[in-house]
Amino acid sequence: MNKAQLIDAIAASAKLTKVDSKKALDAFIKETAKSLKKGDKVALVGFGTFSVTKRGARKGRNPRTGKEIQIPAKKVVKFKPGNELSKLVK
Repeated sequence: MNKAQLIDAIAASAKLTKVDSKKALDAFIKETAKSLKKGDKVALVGFGTFSVTKRGARKGRNPRTGKEIQIPAKKVVKFKPGNELSKLVK
């Protein structure tokens, strides 16, 4: 499912217009990103938790040349699904 299909599904399920559904989804994405950037977790009970963790620097290889390269440390977003979501997917 891509973003347009998700917007259509939200509109149909919540009986909203596609424009309102797009605004709601964009607002969710924007606010989630702002919270994660501040270092906060975003927990949606039953759905899951978004969080940011640090990934340390490490060595890697350029697949084209085989030359060893240094991969810098960075922050990555992680998602841990909630119990209800996990049960629905099984």
